[in-house]
Formats: sequence, structure tokens, C-alpha cells
Amino acid sequence: MYVIKVKGIAKIPDYVQLRDEKFTLLAYFRVDRPEKSLEKLGLKDSIEKIMEIVRDLPFGKIAKLEI
Repeated sequence: MYVIKVKGIAKIPDYVQLRDEKFTLLAYFRVDRPEKSLEKLGLKDSIEKIMEIVRDLPFGKIAKLEI
């Protein structure tokens, strides 16, 4: 799985994209509200780990998640 942090502009907030190995979009959620989307994917137990990676990730960069 891959994670990408997207910088918002003006009134649009920052978002995070989670993509699978084929780069298909799995989830798209606000940086400050990840719970609902990650729970739908069955990643409730990994929210803290994912958000720790997201916090350190620069905007526009892609990181591989090993979950």
C-alpha cells in the first residue's frame, strides 16, 4: 500500500490518499479526520502508525506502507 499527502489550497484542507500496489485509490481523507476512512478499510488498529508516517511525509511525496 502507498500513501500520498496532498497540500490543500485556500479553503481546501490537506488530504491523504491510500493506494494499492496497482495504484488504485483505496481511501481519500482529510489529514485531521482519518478514522472513518481507515475503519472502512479495516485498518482501525493501524491508524496511529499510518498517521505517524503521514505527519512526517512531505507534501507530494509517495511512501510505501508495510501493514
